[in-house]
Amino acid sequence: MWTTAAPRPHSLRSWWLLREVRGTWIKQRRYWFVLSQDSLDYYTGPEKGARRLGTLVLTNLCSVIWPDKQTFKETGYWSITVYGRKHCYKLYSKHFNEAVHWACAIQKIIDTKAPVETPTQLLIRDIEENKFNPEEVENIYQHNPILKYTQGPLYAPLLPFPYGSLEHTYHSGKGYGSVREEAVRLFNCLQQLESAWEPVAIIQGVLQTCLDLRPLRDEVYCQLVKQTSHAPAPCTAARLRYWQLLTCMSCTFLPGSTVLKYLRFHLKRVQSQNPESEMDNYASFISEALQKTKCRECVPSWEEIQMLMSRQEMLCTVHYPGPGSCQLYISSHTTANEVVRRIQEKLGLHQSNNTFALYEQNALWEQPVAGNALIADVLTSFSSKEAETKSQWKLCFKLYCLLDADGISVDSIEYLFLFEQCHEMVVRGQLPACEDDLQALAALRLQCLVGDFGTHAPCPPLDELFPAHVLEARVLLALAAPQAPPPCPLAGPLWSHAAAAAARKQKAEQDLRLRSRWKEEAAAVMGAILERWKGLAGYSRRDSMAAYLAIARQWSGFGCTLYEVDFYISSTGSFSQKLWLGVASTSVSLYRQGEAEALESFPYGQICSYGISDSNTFKITAGDRDLLFETTKLTEIMQLMNAYFSATHRRRGKGDNADVTIADSTEVGFPHLPTPTLLELPSHPV
Repeated sequence: MWTTAAPRPHSLRSWWLLREVRGTWIKQRRYWFVLSQDSLDYYTGPEKGARRLGTLVLTNLCSVIWPDKQTFKETGYWSITVYGRKHCYKLYSKHFNEAVHWACAIQKIIDTKAPVETPTQLLIRDIEENKFNPEEVENIYQHNPILKYTQGPLYAPLLPFPYGSLEHTYHSGKGYGSVREEAVRLFNCLQQLESAWEPVAIIQGVLQTCLDLRPLRDEVYCQLVKQTSHAPAPCTAARLRYWQLLTCMSCTFLPGSTVLKYLRFHLKRVQSQNPESEMDNYASFISEALQKTKCRECVPSWEEIQMLMSRQEMLCTVHYPGPGSCQLYISSHTTANEVVRRIQEKLGLHQSNNTFALYEQNALWEQPVAGNALIADVLTSFSSKEAETKSQWKLCFKLYCLLDADGISVDSIEYLFLFEQCHEMVVRGQLPACEDDLQALAALRLQCLVGDFGTHAPCPPLDELFPAHVLEARVLLALAAPQAPPPCPLAGPLWSHAAAAAARKQKAEQDLRLRSRWKEEAAAVMGAILERWKGLAGYSRRDSMAAYLAIARQWSGFGCTLYEVDFYISSTGSFSQKLWLGVASTSVSLYRQGEAEALESFPYGQICSYGISDSNTFKITAGDRDLLFETTKLTEIMQLMNAYFSATHRRRGKGDNADVTIADSTEVGFPHLPTPTLLELPSHPV
């Protein structure tokens, strides 16, 4: 509202600025702006009797958006935007420095203001101060409807949030408005739960918003405490929806300390007032969850939300190497370490000298799951991964550190795991062997799976028995015979068209020849494997596995994990070649891909330090040499080396040269460190 002859406040800064005025169209008008300790005012002019046209009161909740290049490109002016409770001033200046100085001055005043407290905050403090006085607490609730259930809308957040749109500060690109607007919208979503036929989608949406916009978590907790306080018919299905959302919230992220105290008090109060009720059961479940919850990486899946709504655990399938699997019940707080320990106990592997891990796996790719990772998050991530890769994902329990291959009993399930994981390496082409040995391994695999040869015996496809790259090499060698070059066409457009047609025909003939040759070579290899299989008649499953592993053990790198790396020949990275980096229980070795003999091997005793040197480079220092590798498996290599160092240290005790040191957050060095702890080791305690 316009005022006249108003006394001017003490000016901290004043000058002409353009202000955006919205009418039938947007236009800019020039005003004299005055910044004081309490407000931003604008006048018709600088003279003493000038009329004041507007005031924006500055509080701790006001916000300033600084000048940006995009607005300057569009308008030719540098703009700043000031948000207040009732007004928003969009101001323009021709000069960048002037706009910045105004933004700085306004922000400086905002920062000096005392924090604004909402009525809900004040009442929470009153409840905390009187929590041992039940009568006073009841009096607070009776005289303050803001604390109790309502069917009406919420017009302002229960907690203080900055005025204005701060989308760029929190989560740009998802279409969120200001945090204050989102807080009010969320309360409307909460109320829709009462009448929703299928509440899971609404619950998932609320959780996703809170995951994206962290400041809203406390707000939603306060809204849920409000809607579960003094509600009429509190045990009806509609009212219990608030408790179900509160359950999901408590298993996804924690509120801040003040709201957490308020929530715990609320839960105890509900339990004391409603013993042996559904509210009591939900409150008890939530209290336990709050003791275990850490912030989740993903919003709970549809299945998990349904389980949480009924306070039940989820059934999780974990696959073993080969066809086996087991099912375990897990909660929202179950970690990979816990699952590994439970499976080890279930299979009698808790006394094994080797270590185990969970892996995320599909047909083409796998990686170990970090030990502190929540299984619920891993399972939820599979949905998005399956949509991206168009392939099925699963959790697998596998050998991780092979520390004592010789100590594995032939009759144990651990021996079966070793056999199956060895075969995975063979099929992937990661066990260097001659073709005769590979055919022998394929025949032994058939004998193990099917038993003695028979004309009607089921036989898996060749790609499940024999490495595809060896077959491909045979095909390419067979097609390497020189072909007669096509006749050179005469020049001209007609001849050019004929040449293109001839090239297409030649390409089609080459593809046909390649497919035919592939079938011929595959049939020849399969025939050779079947002949070997016939010679294994009488071999038991145990004999077949033992013979298979005996051939595999001929490779000096048996038991290591191979990673494809680009190895830099010089420290400047000027030359590189593709190699395998083999990480084993006693050493790290370099191999040419497909070759059995290591180019170089570095026992752990010779390694001075190792670690991640930049975003895609792994560095190992052995003696006076720095070895640099470029790879996409940085974290996996680091974790596995940490695990082997820890296991080696644990076996030899704290005497005998066991000192190791951490050089920095991404590198381990020797000698002064007991156990490398740089990265969380996958799926098992070390």
